[in-house]
Amino acid sequence: MNRIVNRLLSAVVIALFLCSCGTTPPNDSALDYKSRAMTRAEGGLRVYASVLSAEDSVAVYGVPLSQKGIQPVWIEVQNDDPVSYFLMSPGLDPNFFPASEAAEAFADSKALVTKDELDQRFRRLAFHNPVLPRQTVSGFVLTNLREGAKLVQLDLVASGGAKTFSILMVVPGFHADYHVSAVFRREIYPPERIVDYTDDDAFRSALEALPCCATNEDGSKNGDPLNLVIVGGLDDAFPALVRRGWTPTEEKWSGAITKTVTSALSGERYINAPVSDLYLFGRAQDLALQKARDTIHQRNHLRLWLTPMRYRGKPVWVGQISRDIGVRLTWHSPTFTTHKIDPDVDEARTALTEDMAYSQNLQKIGFVRGVGAAPQGTTRQNLTTDPYYTDGCRAVLVFDRQPTSLSEIEFLQWEAAARLNALPSGAKR
Repeated sequence: MNRIVNRLLSAVVIALFLCSCGTTPPNDSALDYKSRAMTRAEGGLRVYASVLSAEDSVAVYGVPLSQKGIQPVWIEVQNDDPVSYFLMSPGLDPNFFPASEAAEAFADSKALVTKDELDQRFRRLAFHNPVLPRQTVSGFVLTNLREGAKLVQLDLVASGGAKTFSILMVVPGFHADYHVSAVFRREIYPPERIVDYTDDDAFRSALEALPCCATNEDGSKNGDPLNLVIVGGLDDAFPALVRRGWTPTEEKWSGAITKTVTSALSGERYINAPVSDLYLFGRAQDLALQKARDTIHQRNHLRLWLTPMRYRGKPVWVGQISRDIGVRLTWHSPTFTTHKIDPDVDEARTALTEDMAYSQNLQKIGFVRGVGAAPQGTTRQNLTTDPYYTDGCRAVLVFDRQPTSLSEIEFLQWEAAARLNALPSGAKR
C-alpha cells in the first residue's frame, strides 16, 4: 500500500512541476531525411548518415516500420580511395534486420502491394556492397528502433585496412532538452575567451580553479558538487557515452509529462525522463544525460556545462554526476518532492569512470581537486537538502576518436594517491 501511495504522490507532484513549464515543441521531423544527413570524411572516403523518423519510413517504404520496432538508417559512401570498401552492417546494429526479414514482417499486412513486390522494394532500398573506387553507393540499413539519441557507427573495411566513423545524432521526433546545433555548434564564448591548454600542469590548475558547485538560478546557494570533467565532443566523448547506454533527457513538454506520470504510476523506467535545472556560468546545464535503471526513480544522471577551455584542441565540459535512489518529500522544491540521491557521490563518479573505460574511446583518466573533502561524519547538502559526502575530487575523462583498449588508458598523475583505487584494472600508471 505504501508503495502505491508513494507512486501516486510522486506522479502528481512531478506532473505539477512539469506542467508549469510544459509546451508542445514544433514538429521538426517533416524535413527530408537527406537534408538532415550528417557527414564525416577521412582521406578519400566521405560518408553521410541520417536516421529516419516514423513518418519518413512510411514515405520511403510504404509500410509503418516503426510499429515493428524497425528504424532505417540512410547511408551514403563516396569512395575516392584506390581500394574497395565494404560497409559492415553489424557495426550499426548487431541485431540489424535483413531486407528480406523486414519485408516478410509486413507480408500479411494491409499493404497495397504483393509479397514479392514488397520484398523487391526492400531489397532495392538496402545498402549494397562493395563500394568500388571512384564510386558512390547509398542505401538503408534496418536497425532496431531507438528513441532519443542514436549512435551510427560506420565500419568500412578494405583489403589491408579499415576506417571507422562514429556519428551521434538526435532521433527525429524526440524532443531533447537541448539541440545539437545549439549545444555543439553555436559559439557560447567569444574567441578571445577560449584558452587551449597543451601543458598538463596548467590544465590541472585551470580545472581546480573552476567553481566548486552547481547553484540555484540566481547563484545565491550552492548545490551538488561539480565532480566531473569531460574532454571531447561529438566525435569521441558523446558517442562513447551513448555506446555505453547513456541517453539524453527529454524536454519538459506535454508528451514527456504524460510519460513521466505513467512511468511513476507503473514503476517502469523512462530512459529519457526530464531532469530539473541546475545553474553554472549564469545558465542552466547545456546538456543532461542519464543511464536508467529498473524504475523512473533509479538512475545515474549527469549535467554538463561547456567551459571556455580546450585541452589540446578538444572542448572541455564540467559537470555533476550523482545516482538517484528514490523519491521523497521536501519543502525545498516547488513540487514538494525530489529525487533522493545516494549520499556517496564519489560512487557515481567512479561508476562512470569504469563504465567509460569499456567504451573503447577513453584515452586518459585524471583527478583534480574540486569541492573539497566532506567525510561521512561532516556531510554537506545540495539544494534540496540531500546530504552527500565526498573526497572532494573531480574526475577528468579525456576521450579520443581512435579506439583505446583497457591496457592503453593513461592515468594522469595528479591526485593519484587519493584516487588510485578508481583506476580500471590494467590501465597505465
